[in-house]
Amino acid sequence: MAVVWLISACGGGASGEDGASGEDGGAPGLTGTLEVFAAASLTDAFETLGIDFEAKHPDVEVRLNLAGSSALREQLREGAPADVFASASPEVMDQVEELGLLRSPAQVFARNQLQIAVPADNPGRVEGIGDLARSELAIGLCQAGVPCGDLAREALADAGVTPSIDTNEPDVRALLTKLAANELDAGIVYVTDIEAAAGAVVGLPVVGSPEATYPIGTVVEGSNPEAANAFVEFVLSRQGQNRLTEAGFVAP
Repeated sequence: MAVVWLISACGGGASGEDGASGEDGGAPGLTGTLEVFAAASLTDAFETLGIDFEAKHPDVEVRLNLAGSSALREQLREGAPADVFASASPEVMDQVEELGLLRSPAQVFARNQLQIAVPADNPGRVEGIGDLARSELAIGLCQAGVPCGDLAREALADAGVTPSIDTNEPDVRALLTKLAANELDAGIVYVTDIEAAAGAVVGLPVVGSPEATYPIGTVVEGSNPEAANAFVEFVLSRQGQNRLTEAGFVAP
């Protein structure tokens, strides 16, 4: 499986069971390359799902293009080749649909929550969202217009906190990388990113934070519609949902 990171425009054992939504998309004879555009916060889960899907369909190669949802929207708008789009924002998906780029209405497949992330040793002694206003700390957010950035700003506004922002990153994984490298004292990411960091960062709750909702759909101009439909069905299947739960996502 190929993984491609394009940012400029902006596992465990499977159960082997398929979900109540039907078969896992296991139409016989699927072949070719499947181009999947997915929000950066889906990185680990979709890498695993891609491997699982290829195991079921050995003649299909899943290629992941991982970036911020709004950056992926712009790539789609400009005609980038894609078969499936999985967004961290219903609003971004609606915009893609309004452009006439979806074969059928998107379906919600997962939800996520925000957390404050700090390096494992918490050098800034951050205890809560109010600390993101401390000017002596190095604070990072995802940039505005990216789902993790918009949700973080909504959570900060709800808490009455004006953050002292030192960097606005193009997607949540870019922000997580800086936190794990101790280049920042704190930032706001998703629960699933804390899980993926494997102890390099620690998560602190954001009380009453807005929830991220993830829709998925197939792209009109995709060159492999049969495999695209099968992949979406697989993500919605019991096995796919189990993989997402393992990564820290919440069922829709």
